[in-house]
Amino acid sequence: MVLVPSGSRAAFGPGLVARDRLVRRLMEARDVPLALLAAPAGYGKTTTLLEWAQRDERPFAWIALDRAADEPGQLLAAVASATDPLTRRGSAFVLVLDDLHFLRSPAAIDALKAIVARPPAGAQVVLASRCEPPFPLGRLRAHREVLELAPRDFVMTHGEASALLELARVEVGATEVDALMQRTEGWPAGLYLAALSLREQPDTAAAAMRFGGDDRIVSDYIADSLLSDLSTAQVTFLRRTSVLDRLSGPLCDAVLRESGSAAMLRDLARANVLLVPVDRNDEWYRYHRLLAQMLRAELRRHDPELEPELHRRASEWHADHEDIDAAIRHAIAAGDVGLAGDLLWPNIFRYAPHGSNATARVWLGKFTDEQTAGHPPLALVAAAVHLAGGDRDLAEHWTTAAARALPSAPATPLDASVEAGIAAMRAAIGRDGIARMRDDAARAFALAGDDSPWRSADRLLEGTACHLLGARERALTLLQEGSRRSAVAAPTVNALCLAQLALLAVERDDWPLGVELAARARLQIERFRLGQQPTMSLVLAVAAMAQAHLGHIEAAKSDSGEATRLLDAMNDFAPWYVAEVRIVLSRAALRLTDVVGARALLDGAARALRAAPETPVLRAWLDDARAQVESYSASATIAPASLTTAELRILRLLPTHLSFREMGSRLYVSPNTVKTQAQAVYRKLDASSRSEAVVRARDLGLLDA
Repeated sequence: MVLVPSGSRAAFGPGLVARDRLVRRLMEARDVPLALLAAPAGYGKTTTLLEWAQRDERPFAWIALDRAADEPGQLLAAVASATDPLTRRGSAFVLVLDDLHFLRSPAAIDALKAIVARPPAGAQVVLASRCEPPFPLGRLRAHREVLELAPRDFVMTHGEASALLELARVEVGATEVDALMQRTEGWPAGLYLAALSLREQPDTAAAAMRFGGDDRIVSDYIADSLLSDLSTAQVTFLRRTSVLDRLSGPLCDAVLRESGSAAMLRDLARANVLLVPVDRNDEWYRYHRLLAQMLRAELRRHDPELEPELHRRASEWHADHEDIDAAIRHAIAAGDVGLAGDLLWPNIFRYAPHGSNATARVWLGKFTDEQTAGHPPLALVAAAVHLAGGDRDLAEHWTTAAARALPSAPATPLDASVEAGIAAMRAAIGRDGIARMRDDAARAFALAGDDSPWRSADRLLEGTACHLLGARERALTLLQEGSRRSAVAAPTVNALCLAQLALLAVERDDWPLGVELAARARLQIERFRLGQQPTMSLVLAVAAMAQAHLGHIEAAKSDSGEATRLLDAMNDFAPWYVAEVRIVLSRAALRLTDVVGARALLDGAARALRAAPETPVLRAWLDDARAQVESYSASATIAPASLTTAELRILRLLPTHLSFREMGSRLYVSPNTVKTQAQAVYRKLDASSRSEAVVRARDLGLLDA
């Protein structure tokens, strides 16, 4: 038997999806004196209780509270009326007090405490509320006399969400369900509202990917069900703090320019308005995604001019508290070019050199080219990002823009850092030769502050230039200092310093030290996930050389292949760098008896060195490596084993008249794959054309005459 007072609302839509797991927990806890279901509107509390009542053999006395019950006489009378028939029978039953949040007066709360402390005979008391109960539960928790179901317990699973959408006749795939689950955070009401919204739109898949808190159906529901009972001050607080990803009292005070935010957050969290605590100390909170989106949309409607200022204040607070990521995000959200540039430039080593180049690119994309070029620190950020991505031309473009804008820009404390950055970028670009690279790097080091992470890069560049010019002792000192300075702050620089030091050790024929340094440099790539950065090609080339020296063939081939891939991704990079990588890779190839590959690498190095005449060390390396190549007999070193299985298949078809497209059809691969494999065959056979490759293969016995 279920006794539900007249006027009780019907089950909410999400309840159409079975809540078996919650009902089972409630049924298994029948001996627990008190059950508490506390969650915001739309989590299916009432629906869960109705399903429990239908499956439990005990009768239910159900009281749906309203504002009239916020008077002790009314409350006690309602309880007596609902429970008297059951207590007279002497059987066990369940007493449900739904919508407990309507009880606010001290007298009504005292009456509720009495009911919980001395329930009617045979009754298990169940409280359902949108907010925490107005009395402490510590003693009951300690004695395991209360079962609590919080919002996280009502969150829908992926399967339940799919079932709900199917019942609503909304056809979407797993990808769309995943997106809806992420945006609604499994909130049953949110998923139900999503189903209603998607049903009205022709392209449900696209609509699912767009769905959010700014959807009219969602914003209306949140306003009516979650915000309607709040004061104007509370709603204003929610709206203006919605710009924050995480909220704390001090942060909100700073953003709103007022006090009392900590108490406001605690009150709102306990009122369960989709404000989620992220710690157990009532210090940090976050808004539910849909609520945050809805509030931000309302902020843009009510205070469009205030939003950028709120972001600016948040940026300044986060910068003062050394949360640079958040400070930059808010500066960009504020559209403040100067603030964003002033934050990004001193911290660029947190992004471009740490493998977060994509993040920095996204941030730069928020500004126009004119805005970037007009602010020297931001222009240097663009230069550093493109340099890390292997694009020397664009790095040079933005360095030039920074230098051009600096004289007319307002004076700031960053001016010396910007001047140092311009010199460092010019050294890294290396357009004017190795000697100028050395001098620019030395000037950059002198201009930079002692705590600047760029000083490690300056030492790398100056040390490398000294090495390539033949000043090895000076290079050793500079590179060691660069390695020490970059060990924590700049792993990319650290890896390159270690790789260059490894080459110095190998020059001294100290292979044990060279191998150790190469391994340490390679480890930085793994530790900081730098494997997609083109500038890591030298590190991988040195690692390949070391692995080949140790006889680790597969590891050497793998690192060599990755180094080649990254080198190919570079766009007109510094010629000395390209030459150095190719010469080092040729050494690895020679160790692996890939004479043809070594020769091709050296030819590429020679072409690069034509644009870098001041490189006596590289030219000596090139001559030495070429002498080693010529000392091998091509017929002795080129063998079928040097061609892969796929390349051998292509080789057998080269004497035919089949086109690459026809070969691909026969081998079930794309024409591009055939072309790539054919070019690999040409390179390995030291041939420049298809016909020459056939002749070479016949001379070697790889093809019949």
